Amino acid sequence: MRIPVTGFVIESSGFGSQHSHTLYISTWDGKPVHTHAFSGCTSCDVGHSHYYAGMTEPALSGVPHVHKYYTVTAVSEGHTHRIKGTTGPAVPLPNGGHYHYFEGYTTVDGIQPHSHMYRGKTGDEE
Repeated sequence: MRIPVTGFVIESSGFGSQHSHTLYISTWDGKPVHTHAFSGCTSCDVGHSHYYAGMTEPALSGVPHVHKYYTVTAVSEGHTHRIKGTTGPAVPLPNGGHYHYFEGYTTVDGIQPHSHMYRGKTGDEE
């Protein structure tokens, strides 16, 4: 089964073969989609915390939905953690936009193996 998808690609500048491409999907099967920015700081465990930031995966606009998300934390104490999950349902904003709550635990990493709790809410839809 083929599903028509529209969007655009942005190439980041880099040196030699060190560059990347980011795909921004704008419609899925003829319907508009959107994403949300998210960021925060994990709980403090084993004497440190980690900052994180990312963008959710696209989801259809104008219908009840959730978003998947994934990012890697900033380095702290010589290691990072992966954050992955699914947001809660859309929470309407007075201006007509919406946001989503998210929470969970990072992967277990570090010389002294441990994880961190994180929680927050996304920004408005983009």
